[in-house]
Amino acid sequence: MAYWLFKSEPGTWSWDDQKKKGAKGEPWDGVRNYQANNNMKAMKKGDLGFFYHSVNEKRIVGIVRVIGEHRPDPTDEKGKFGLVDIEAVCDMPNPVTLDDVKGEPDLHEMSLIKQSRLSVQPVEPDAWKKICAMGGLKKLPK
Repeated sequence: MAYWLFKSEPGTWSWDDQKKKGAKGEPWDGVRNYQANNNMKAMKKGDLGFFYHSVNEKRIVGIVRVIGEHRPDPTDEKGKFGLVDIEAVCDMPNPVTLDDVKGEPDLHEMSLIKQSRLSVQPVEPDAWKKICAMGGLKKLPK
């Protein structure tokens, strides 16, 4: 299993919007960055990710699961980029802010800090466990 982080502007697509889609999930479309697209190409069904509200909130608010692997993004007129499908798994009981992540020495190597503009990024297993604990998850999602 691999772990990821998906960034979204809550005014465009929020955690509540994602949860409303239920088990059918939603395509994570509109990505126009080659590195983010390559990250999505590496995703497998069952992988988990943090759902991160960017802009003013800057916090991890939930956990999602990849339910559909990389395929062409129909919103990309040039046909260069793809998407994956994700479903909401659970809320983060205590949202973990960017400042929380920056304040934790074990997380200083995260892409969230080093590549702050990257919209879809990998998360190392140890960082995943640490952030889940920081967020108050008693049982790690599988």
